[in-house]
Order: sequence, then structure tokens, then C-alpha cells
Amino acid sequence: GLVFNPATPLDVLEYMLPKLDMVLLMSVNPGFGGQKFIPYVLDKARKVRAMIDAGGYNCRLEIDGGVGPANICEVAKAGVDTFVAGSAIFGAAKDSDPQRYNTVIAAMRSELAKA
Repeated sequence: GLVFNPATPLDVLEYMLPKLDMVLLMSVNPGFGGQKFIPYVLDKARKVRAMIDAGGYNCRLEIDGGVGPANICEVAKAGVDTFVAGSAIFGAAKDSDPQRYNTVIAAMRSELAKA
């Protein structure tokens, strides 16, 4: 796989894509959890998805950072098929809910089904 930070251009991707099984787009600047999703990464996701589809590559498109129930549908509509949602799950889960992680994951799956 190959990872791109939010500000990293996709220039090298056309050359590398035939060799990859996954492209990871960071939708926050790496360093710490709980950051807000950077919306312009959706444009990047659409471009990468178009490149993957046009080349017929067997390559997953993953996004990491700021993904949660409020935006997972929009992210999926941009062509992303793999999601990292650490803070959304572990930060939003309520200790009073015995199914706390399952509750958040179910909410994300429900939103994802709308994509």
C-alpha cells in the first residue's frame, strides 16, 4: 500500500498504482487522534477512485481520520471502500451503554447503507 497525507500531491500514484493493493488517504494530519475531517480530501478520493476504476486495478481505497457516523456516507460516495474510525468509535462510545462500541459501529453501518 501507499499513504498520502492531506497535502501530498497524487503525482506518483499513476506510476505506482499497478503495483498496489491499497491506497490510504489521510483525512487529518497525522500525529494525534480526534482531529476534524479535512473535506478537500474527498476530491482526492474521487480522483484516486477514478484512476483505480479506469485502470481496472484490484486496489482498495482507504481513508483514515475524522470518519464517523456524520460523514461516512459522503466518504463512501466519494469512492472510498475501507474506513478507519478510531476516535469515532472509542471516543463516542458511552460507558453507560453495555453495547457501547457496537452501538457506534451500528450507527456507522446504518449511515453507510445510505451511500
